[in-house]
Amino acid sequence: MIKLLKNTLFENAKNLDAHFKKHYHDTYTIGITYEGLLKLNKSNSNTNYYKDSCRVNNPGEIHHGVSKKWSHINFYPKVELLSKIYEEIFFEKKIPIFKKHIINDRLLFIKLHNFFLSIYQKEDSLKIESLLIEALSYLVIHYTSFTKERLDFSGDKKMIKSSIEYIKSNIDKNITLDELSAISHLSKYHFLRIFKKELGITPHHFIINEKINYANSLIQKGVSLSQASFYAGFSDQSHFTRNFKKFYGLTLKKGNFVLY
Repeated sequence: MIKLLKNTLFENAKNLDAHFKKHYHDTYTIGITYEGLLKLNKSNSNTNYYKDSCRVNNPGEIHHGVSKKWSHINFYPKVELLSKIYEEIFFEKKIPIFKKHIINDRLLFIKLHNFFLSIYQKEDSLKIESLLIEALSYLVIHYTSFTKERLDFSGDKKMIKSSIEYIKSNIDKNITLDELSAISHLSKYHFLRIFKKELGITPHHFIINEKINYANSLIQKGVSLSQASFYAGFSDQSHFTRNFKKFYGLTLKKGNFVLY
């Protein structure tokens, strides 16, 4: 088991026709497209991911879109992993940020493909780690646009930081607008306005996104679908699965998702 890959989610889909609601991940999204097309919108900008292209999303980036006959593999590496790679290359502990979300680089495609192949074929950890470092170091060296010291709150985000932390700590509960606005010391009107302005989605949408990510992490660790739905605060299992498909475009059937 590679320490920095522990509990990292891998996603594998073939011929996927789906609509994806606005959502985000706390991790990076790095993947390759084998066939078909993904039309994605981020920051009011449209990007097409097509055959033989590589895809990169930064942590926290809101995105939504539609796929047509899309066959791909993604994985969701933690911030710590990319930061560690960056540090080993440049001797600085920084978080790499990528502005180029679609990368047409055949060598990067092959490096990522070989890494994914080693994961799904359950190769030994030495081979997996070697291919992982080879692929991510190439990505970091050639495509880092700028770096951050940390993913933290600034500007108006500081005003809603406490409400975000409260949501994450009480994800299994029915959280009210009264609670969130009071925690942020804002009126409901100003809380809703600032939250949407800073995060790009409403508090309700954010809460559903957090619930889905939490429930999915439990399922990948072996918790049953019904228990994970309950622990994440969904009214029932079907409520969770309906929302999961709206966000990910995929059902949770065996093979679509693998937790390393």
